[in-house]
Amino acid sequence: MRIAHVDSKLIFEGYKGTKKAQEEYDRQVAKWEQQANLLQKELGYVKERLEKQSLMLSDEQKRELEAEYARRDTELKKFIEKIYGRNGELLTENEKVSAPIIALIKKAVTEIALSEGYDYVLDRATGAVLFWKNENDLTQKVLDYLNGR
Repeated sequence: MRIAHVDSKLIFEGYKGTKKAQEEYDRQVAKWEQQANLLQKELGYVKERLEKQSLMLSDEQKRELEAEYARRDTELKKFIEKIYGRNGELLTENEKVSAPIIALIKKAVTEIALSEGYDYVLDRATGAVLFWKNENDLTQKVLDYLNGR
């Protein structure tokens, strides 16, 4: 039985295609940051107007400005959640950009393992098994053993 290992993190970082994908990802993140900054500035402007003009505004104007502030604050919070939240677009974009590279790495590992006769290839970065030969799979034998009792 032959076992090999790789460090997928080093492969990912050293692969030339990763740089291009990272640049694409960074451009999208920069756009989101610009949008967030614009929303933040607009919110700050309304807050500043509220603070500076509060005494000069009628009750109705003050309520309208407070409502605008609340609306812009909600808009900013929704945007932040949509982009940076748990299932946000930042995560989706990262997966979209990195998934093809990860698939390419797995394919390369499989091809090299097969051509060089390895039974298993372990990943030092994640602790995962990236490749295994099916004839080494004991799953059915274990099931037969357990169910045969």
